[in-house]
Amino acid sequence: MRQLIFTLLCVTSLPLFSQEKGYLTGSLESNSIYYVKDNGLNKENSVDPDDRFGSNNYLKLDYTLGKFSAGIQLEGYLPTLQGYDIGLYGSGKKAILGIKYASWQDENFAFRVGDIFEQFGSGLVFRSYEDRTLGINNSIEGVNASYNFKNYVSVKGLYGRPRLYDSYADSWIRGADLSLSVSDIIGWNSGLLNLEGSVVNRYEALPEDASNALIVDNLNLYSARLNFDYKGINMAAEYVGKGKDASFNASKPVQGHGFLAEIGYNYKALSVLGTYRELNYMNTTLARNGRGVGNVMNYLPALTRQYTYMLANLNPYQVQGDGERGGQLDIYYSIRSKEDRSKYWNLHFNGSMFYSNKNITGKSRLLWRDINADVERQWNRKFKTSLLVSVQEWNPSLGFDDETYLSNIFVLDGLYKFDRKKSIRAELQYLYSQDYEKDWVAALVEFSFAPKWSFSVSDMYNLGTTDTHYYSGSVSYTRKNTRLQLSYGRNRAGYVCSGGVCRYTPAYTGANLTVTSSF
Repeated sequence: MRQLIFTLLCVTSLPLFSQEKGYLTGSLESNSIYYVKDNGLNKENSVDPDDRFGSNNYLKLDYTLGKFSAGIQLEGYLPTLQGYDIGLYGSGKKAILGIKYASWQDENFAFRVGDIFEQFGSGLVFRSYEDRTLGINNSIEGVNASYNFKNYVSVKGLYGRPRLYDSYADSWIRGADLSLSVSDIIGWNSGLLNLEGSVVNRYEALPEDASNALIVDNLNLYSARLNFDYKGINMAAEYVGKGKDASFNASKPVQGHGFLAEIGYNYKALSVLGTYRELNYMNTTLARNGRGVGNVMNYLPALTRQYTYMLANLNPYQVQGDGERGGQLDIYYSIRSKEDRSKYWNLHFNGSMFYSNKNITGKSRLLWRDINADVERQWNRKFKTSLLVSVQEWNPSLGFDDETYLSNIFVLDGLYKFDRKKSIRAELQYLYSQDYEKDWVAALVEFSFAPKWSFSVSDMYNLGTTDTHYYSGSVSYTRKNTRLQLSYGRNRAGYVCSGGVCRYTPAYTGANLTVTSSF
């Protein structure tokens, strides 16, 4: 580790002595919360920390000189915000060198040493990435190289050890990915046909006293993919095979597999996309003793509609990587007025449904169903409305029994622009259910004074069982590349999602200051 950092410092210092000057860019992100005592929250699923302050901070610096680039990211957890798994490791307050790298890239060749972010295919077999909302950074500390030959062949490979929160796992990851453009090789210019494949190995040495029959040291995965695009029709398919690995749902190491298929069609104002996926023992961790959402080697997002509305996202679907099958259908259609192009209708239908696998839950049971439709209407240059209806059914036991909860959700969203700078947006939401916490109502009002100021107030109220208000108010200010937001409110326990991946966060009440800046 020390040798690697020393090498990076030596390499990154070379351009400083060059007569040619490069350029430095950077970004700062700070998210801080002061937690207050709130007797109105359920004590079983809320936070009441001894240290009432939490703060996650990221400072990223990147230097570029021609084909060369290098960078670092400093992270400070002072201490970690509640609900982030990195807070479970080591001491409370910590400052770490989260990312360091040096890279070289020309038209065909790229090489990087340090912390690597990479993805093979859709990520079913391997993905290393950073998501600060979730607290995920499973970058690979090592080397990565790629080469493109006349657009015919693209090959890349990597080797290193994965980051696990504030340290590194005791495992090693190596992998290679190959993409072959058949359409370019045969000179087919009117379409696209690619054949692709990947192999990945995870190695973690067995402990000397290993006696657990579930423990394995070597895990191999492979992926075969097909991509096709022709005259508005696009198709993709991927199959992943996984060697024997430990699973919470099996008494011995088991083999796994995954399958993903997509087909889409676009013609003028119509767009259709259908997706099917099957997962069987595909949860793949970085480390044997790690835990949490950050201890993951592959990418298994929920293939369901990702909502921004409060009640529609109240109980999001949680992927069952060891056993699920299902899919999603999206249909978009747009109608524009010929007399006034500022007036239009956007029609959207979405449906998703997933079932558990028999080998996990004894029989195939419904895990999730969401049938929804929304209509967006731009009435004129100033006024726009949206109406959403969603019927969601989900299984609280993750498929181990037949019980399901049903929710009917209605959202009305309106935006009015007074002029180019001033606007007001309002949401009214209602959730009707005879299950779980039963009925909810929610409302939001947001005032914007572009480009600097924005104000919002909202409330989400459970009138079915708890009679609890989850209120919030915020103000934000933007100047050039810097944005500050201050908010205060009560937050419900539940899942925070980003890109179809979710983490659990306990309930809390507090003041939240967020600062983002770039230069």
